Amino acid sequence: MPHFAASDGTRIFYEEAGSGLAVVFAHEFGDNYESWAPQMSHFGRRYRCIAYAARGFPPSDVPEDPARYGLARLVQDVGELMDHLELERAHLVGVSMGSVPILNFALANPGRVRSLVIGSTGAGVTRDPDEHRARLQIVEARARDYETLGAVEMADRMANLTVRRAFKAKDPHGWAAFRERLKKHSAEGCARTLRGSFLNRPSAYDQGEALRAFRVPTLLMFGDDDHPAIEPTLFMRKEMPCAGLVVFPWSGHNLNIEEPAAFNRVVEDFFHASEQGRWRPAS
Repeated sequence: MPHFAASDGTRIFYEEAGSGLAVVFAHEFGDNYESWAPQMSHFGRRYRCIAYAARGFPPSDVPEDPARYGLARLVQDVGELMDHLELERAHLVGVSMGSVPILNFALANPGRVRSLVIGSTGAGVTRDPDEHRARLQIVEARARDYETLGAVEMADRMANLTVRRAFKAKDPHGWAAFRERLKKHSAEGCARTLRGSFLNRPSAYDQGEALRAFRVPTLLMFGDDDHPAIEPTLFMRKEMPCAGLVVFPWSGHNLNIEEPAAFNRVVEDFFHASEQGRWRPAS
């Protein structure tokens, strides 16, 4: 199984498919690298596709030190993966948790990004200080639940969140497979990720200047039943001069597996437009 050693010694798992221009996929908290199987099959026909498992998510290592899960470290993992694979530039695709290090790597390293796809982002982000504190308390409570209940019991809770209801209703078989993947998570890795990253990551609302300065083709997307993602994504669309927006109807948080055909189609069209210099110019 292919791994590379990050600069802090953590072994990060990744898988590859295809050849051509590179695409790097970063998964959400409520799934793992296997969630990108529909995209690895589709885009692997024309691109060199890489899906990696975030630290704390087996088969990547699960470091014991919570400090090794901070956002700066996760951003560094993206760059070190690209360095390991000798990728000067790549299309970067992140969903939910995976969107945060992908976005922040892109903002800091625009020259290494062919295009940027950000989906289902912004969970826990709000302008209201009281609501923000309440959401941080929810994150800490979820971390404790992982430690006390374990990954198997938490899998059922996570799979039945409101943002998953459309997926469960539309595709019971796919939803059940998703729930089974949740059971393979490391409870310790999930708890440390929640505390190390979710409690301390910046709000998109505080990154307006960096978003406005970003001139790389960007595609933003959310499902209309994924309410925590809507307002932060609309804010990003307003601030980012080269961003376009796709809204998936009657869809929740798991866009790439909930609506894989639609997801692949819009992302592929976006890749082609950006590669040909025909994506919307900065205004």
